[in-house]
Amino acid sequence: MRLSFFKRRWVIATLVLLLAFIAIRPARFHDPNSTVLLARNDELLGARVAQDGQWRFPESDSLPLRYIKAVTCFEDKHFFHHPGINPISIGRALVQNIKQHKVVSGGSTITMQLVRIARKGKGRNILEKLIESVIALRTELVFSKAHILRLYASHAPFGGNVVGIEAAAWRYFGIPPENLSWAEAATLAVLPNAPSLIYPGKNQERLIAKRNMLLKQMQHEGIIDAETCSLAMEEPVPGIPHPLPDLASHLLARSVSENMKGKRIHSTIDLNLQKRVSQTIARYFNIYKANGINNAAAVVLDIKTGEVLAYVGNTPVEGAQNGGRVDILNSERSYGSILKPLLYASMLNEGMLLPQMLVNDIPISISGYSPANYSKSYEGVVPANQVLARSLNVPSVMMLRSYGIEKFNQQLKDMGMTTLRKPASYYGLSIILGGAEGKLLELTSIYGSFAHKLLKPYNDSLSVSYSRENEVAPTLNASTARISPASIWFTLNAITEVHRPEEEGTWRYFFSPQKVGWKTGTSFGSRDAWAIGVTPKYAVGIWVGNADGEGRPGLTGVGYAAPVMFDIFALMPTSEWFTEPIFDMKSVKICLKSGHIAGMNCPETAVQTIPDVANLTKVCPYHTTIHLDKSEHFRVTDRCVAVAEMVTRSWFVLPPVQEYFYRKSHSDYQPLPNYMPGCQDNLTSNHPIGLIYPYPGTKLYLPFQADGTRTKTIWRASHRSSTATIFWHLDDKFIGKTTGTHDLEVEAEVGKHLLLLVDDKGESYAIWIEIIGKR
Repeated sequence: MRLSFFKRRWVIATLVLLLAFIAIRPARFHDPNSTVLLARNDELLGARVAQDGQWRFPESDSLPLRYIKAVTCFEDKHFFHHPGINPISIGRALVQNIKQHKVVSGGSTITMQLVRIARKGKGRNILEKLIESVIALRTELVFSKAHILRLYASHAPFGGNVVGIEAAAWRYFGIPPENLSWAEAATLAVLPNAPSLIYPGKNQERLIAKRNMLLKQMQHEGIIDAETCSLAMEEPVPGIPHPLPDLASHLLARSVSENMKGKRIHSTIDLNLQKRVSQTIARYFNIYKANGINNAAAVVLDIKTGEVLAYVGNTPVEGAQNGGRVDILNSERSYGSILKPLLYASMLNEGMLLPQMLVNDIPISISGYSPANYSKSYEGVVPANQVLARSLNVPSVMMLRSYGIEKFNQQLKDMGMTTLRKPASYYGLSIILGGAEGKLLELTSIYGSFAHKLLKPYNDSLSVSYSRENEVAPTLNASTARISPASIWFTLNAITEVHRPEEEGTWRYFFSPQKVGWKTGTSFGSRDAWAIGVTPKYAVGIWVGNADGEGRPGLTGVGYAAPVMFDIFALMPTSEWFTEPIFDMKSVKICLKSGHIAGMNCPETAVQTIPDVANLTKVCPYHTTIHLDKSEHFRVTDRCVAVAEMVTRSWFVLPPVQEYFYRKSHSDYQPLPNYMPGCQDNLTSNHPIGLIYPYPGTKLYLPFQADGTRTKTIWRASHRSSTATIFWHLDDKFIGKTTGTHDLEVEAEVGKHLLLLVDDKGESYAIWIEIIGKR
């Protein structure tokens, strides 16, 4: 049966209205949010106001029960039962408005209020009320009741520039919403009713009256009992808004820069530890500022997970006027000696070094670069592990020269350093002494990856992040660059000494109830002081200095950064030291004097473990067999003494220059005895002559004096024999002789010269010296 014309029109009209209803968008919000940073247990670390100047936190995923009870009792008792509009409430409001001849009641449900908030600035008339009602019905079809209530609580105005329950709870009560009391929940429930007229700090008496009226209503409804109501009514209402917590301002600023603006960031920060680390930094700031040192930073990492547990980017509050806003953890600064353990580990890993192998410590000049130890002294040779513990510069440079600048530069990039943007040749050998720049968080993470490798031997990298819900990409991926667990173990053990020399030569003792592998660094000009340490649980990185780069007298890593680091380690649980990775080691016979693989001439040896890699080092080159006469005062040969009458001894022999410096700090060193007169083996040379200054490869800059003459310099040589005479020749011209102490004043013209040294036994040493004039 065909539908009549009028019936068809009603069907069409109904379909059109249905489609129109479906096309209506539910309440939507596009307001900018505040950026909110939470600690690992969701405690508030800090927040930044939204772009429109409002404190509007991102929508929460839950609401406290007390607030739900209070707001529904006050605004919409039938919220959970109506479809978005309440005809009874609307009818009652209509009657009241007619009687009063003005709008005194709106009859709006929470859903309708949500729509009005979303539509912003629309008038309060019958047409708008109808529109709100339709959108409210549509919203109820799309969203659950719980979601609608969360939207309302997140976008309702609470007075001033405070929007949403979470911002209101923190601004007015200084607590998270879940900790609200009944009185506080009731206060927040009544605020959106007239937020521009009544809010904390304005019309307090009226606010108290509205709150108490709601509390009585809640008692009447059976939500709270009489005692709870009475006690709640005794609570004061808040006055002026509380400042929000600001416990990790630099991390919050970093989050904003990493596309987290307007979001809720669930960080890995331990709130209690963050507070205590911040207090430690503040305490040292108050001490150090007397020396004009205004800035310091600290970071703590979890070795197992790579989580950032504490992030203090700079000194708090007072330091803001002196560069305190700079995030030092993410700033590029000269790192001093911090990279030395990374080189040591790399060389161990490739078999180019043994843990206690002697390394040269003598004056050098390489292509015009002349590094020096902080003590301005030299020891000839030093065990490699002591090079680390004492942070000696010259041996470190010689180690890097042996390892290769290009290779080390690439190794650092593989480990996670992002600041080495120029070719290796640009940095040269100085890279090992702070000749480049690094970031504190990156370098602490690299140290952390070393410790992590000892816990998880087959894991080469450590993903370091401050976000526990993967809201942002890992802050960085630090890597051991495939360095073996054994090489790392020897490296960290080499830097556990708590009795350390300061850069100016004095020694300092640090108390620690646990073993800590740690290294300090001091940049050129005393601008940056660093300390990075690791245990099996934590990595701690410290920087002290001035954000503007101003150097200060006495600013050193050992003197300023290390005390802060040990105080921060003292805040956390201790741990046992790393288990020795025996599976990655092999046993070899080591010469106890030289630290090399023992040779047949080494008198004292011991079986020791070393990294299980192909060994590229030499068998001990320092011990040799010599023959003495019966008095053991002179060396002899079979040309003058019968073999049966010789005394054979193993002797520790250093090259002349190394020996010259080694004897000064090792009184037990015995130089090679002289040959018995007339008994020297002319076919054998032990190279008794060495040149101490000028260093091989040095270019001498000699200025003119006031009278126009060239400045003279003192050149110095060494000889194994304390009674030897050296004859000095410059360009085949005899210029003098020395006996005992071999210092000679030399005046030479600009250009290249051949220096020839000949002793009274005919031994010789020749080297080219270049002199560059300077007026």
